[in-house]
Amino acid sequence: MSFPFSHRYAFDDSFKKPVAYFCMEFAIHQSFKIYSGGLGFLAGSHMRSAYDLKQNMVGVGILWKYGYYDQVRKADQTMDVLFQEKVYGFLQETGIRFSIKVNGHPVWVTAYYLAPEIFQTAPMFFLSTDLPENDYLARTICHRLYDANPEARLAAAILLGEGGAKLFEQLDWKPETYHLNESHALPLAFYLYSQYGSLEAFKRHLVFTNHTPESAGNEQSDMRLLGKMGFFNDLSEETVRKITGTTTDTLNHTLAALRLAGIANGVSEQHRLTMCKMWQPDKETCGIRAITNAQHFGYWADKPMYDALLDNDDEALAARKLACKRALFEEVADQNGELYDEHVFTLVFAKRFAGYKRAELLMQDMDRFRKLLGNKRYPIQVIWAGKPYPMDYAAIGSFDRIVHLCKSFSNCAILVGYELKLSKLLKGGADGWLNVPRLRHEASGTSGMTAAMNGAVNIGLPDGWFPEFARDHQNSFVIPPCDTCLHDHEQDDRDAHSLYTLLEETVLPMFYNDRPSWLQLMKQGMRDVVPQFDSARMAREYYEKLYLA
Repeated sequence: MSFPFSHRYAFDDSFKKPVAYFCMEFAIHQSFKIYSGGLGFLAGSHMRSAYDLKQNMVGVGILWKYGYYDQVRKADQTMDVLFQEKVYGFLQETGIRFSIKVNGHPVWVTAYYLAPEIFQTAPMFFLSTDLPENDYLARTICHRLYDANPEARLAAAILLGEGGAKLFEQLDWKPETYHLNESHALPLAFYLYSQYGSLEAFKRHLVFTNHTPESAGNEQSDMRLLGKMGFFNDLSEETVRKITGTTTDTLNHTLAALRLAGIANGVSEQHRLTMCKMWQPDKETCGIRAITNAQHFGYWADKPMYDALLDNDDEALAARKLACKRALFEEVADQNGELYDEHVFTLVFAKRFAGYKRAELLMQDMDRFRKLLGNKRYPIQVIWAGKPYPMDYAAIGSFDRIVHLCKSFSNCAILVGYELKLSKLLKGGADGWLNVPRLRHEASGTSGMTAAMNGAVNIGLPDGWFPEFARDHQNSFVIPPCDTCLHDHEQDDRDAHSLYTLLEETVLPMFYNDRPSWLQLMKQGMRDVVPQFDSARMAREYYEKLYLA
């Protein structure tokens, strides 16, 4: 059954080249729970800006039946994981049916359509194997985003990569460029190789974006398992080894993508340098450019704050910030039973909980932490939020330790449910937005961009996007970094010391004693974050630097 697909809008002349955008997750709307964190937030903003700019782009993902997971609490307030079926009435059934091969067996695939006018995005399709034609195991391929089972993850990769390519054949829509937004859909490359017949021919049509230098985000898999699963689209092992340059029994997915793509990019200038250091000693990798991540200003920015900024009405801006803080504190009271004061400096750490992001850095020296929390002259309120990977027990342990700590401090709170809605609430209510990754581990870290769009002042280490934005004491506060050659625990000690000192001696005194300077710094951050970190700039650069290169 054919689905009558065509773009609902006329293309801008600069963006007529048809591009297919493959991503495992998209954060488009709070109600559409098919994302885990930063990659999804980025992809969602990209789809919105593609719509705004009238780009000839189509997004393809997977319709995750149980989403990533719902973050809930156990009886003692520690974190629990809930997988709950999701139903979306705004998606359109296409009636499309085609098959892919997974683990030697045919698996039936269908697609659901998200029309541009629903959430003002580029047209998008979401693949599903949850069909009565499939057995139970095949139906589970699209159940959980980033399933802990490696075979389930590989099956999802085949679904997105091979399935996405076959979907466009069904739609009779021919992309000229296929964009792998991360290596999750790598089977796309092997499918395209089979179609084009040579490495040189298909490399001109494939581009790749890497989003992290972390080993957990650069998957490696056993070659025999990949062959057994059908990851290589029936290509011989000899052919796969030849085109990917693999000489061992393990395929590095990121390295393979860099060898198979015509061009690639990192998501900040600093990340590009890290990628070049990591991967370009390998002479077979493609060129790597920098296209710094950005977020959709129209979706994220607080309009009343910007209206006050444009009117040069400091009183209205300050009043709006207090109103946003009160809205956040309603959520704090609901979840934690603490009544926060909108006139007290509020520091927020909110992002995916992962070891290198160091959610517990504030507690590195408990004596100084207690002194900071107990300062009557310069009071402070702290809020944490974030969703760990559901099987990352170290990160969940970190979350739970903070839960128990918050029980002892009336000015500490930790929130569950860090998704689009809570993210916006936290950014509107934060005075300071904290970003303290172990240096050289954060590829971009886009939460600080949307924080600035909501009048929060960034306080962070110069990693990811931050060096391209931060002007210390002018639009943000930069934590002096320590020597990255030190052992991790030494880095943690020194970075924590620098953070305590910055808060005690600079940030808090300015907030309470010099309100004009604080307001000026806040306003400068709001000004400087646009247009450079609005995703309109990013979406243009992808066409200019990757798709049309």
